[in-house]
Amino acid sequence: MALTERAYALSESLLAEPLPRRWAHSLGVAKRAASLRPILGREADLMEAAAVLHDIGYSPSIATTGFHPLDGARFLRDQEGVDERVVRLVAHHSCALLEAEERGLREELAGEFPVERPELVDALIFCDMTTTPDGGHTTPAARLDEIVQRYGPDTIVGRFIQRAAPEIHAAAARVERRMAEAEAGQPR
Repeated sequence: MALTERAYALSESLLAEPLPRRWAHSLGVAKRAASLRPILGREADLMEAAAVLHDIGYSPSIATTGFHPLDGARFLRDQEGVDERVVRLVAHHSCALLEAEERGLREELAGEFPVERPELVDALIFCDMTTTPDGGHTTPAARLDEIVQRYGPDTIVGRFIQRAAPEIHAAAARVERRMAEAEAGQPR
């Protein structure tokens, strides 16, 4: 089975029934990833697979630490033998090191999973932070506001996402610039 087909099937099996909204978000993030093919080239399938799998750590059947990037990456590595680059992207999606720090898990995350190439990290941040919880399109600013509202500004997630906001905006801007250059026929 191809990487993306396997990723969709696995994500659906873990999220669709217990967390249908999270599944809808994951599908939206994957659709966003597919739209980045002009700048991802040969790595487009890898990114789409990481995008649809990025939130599987929320699944009650695999959540162990309560920190979804770490739980998802460990499951993909230890139970599923998924491509190590996909695993690393899941582990570090959307500035996860900052949230790991808030949770006292930074050394664990960084020690187990090296960070993937910056342009791929940027692409996954862009995809996640321009997709609503229901899978629709949004802006990074609106997405960040929604996360703070949903979790509260003084929670672990609220504090982390506020700290991550400058890097999220910068990553989105880099991806948008690369897409504009690709659409204009300029080199990446």
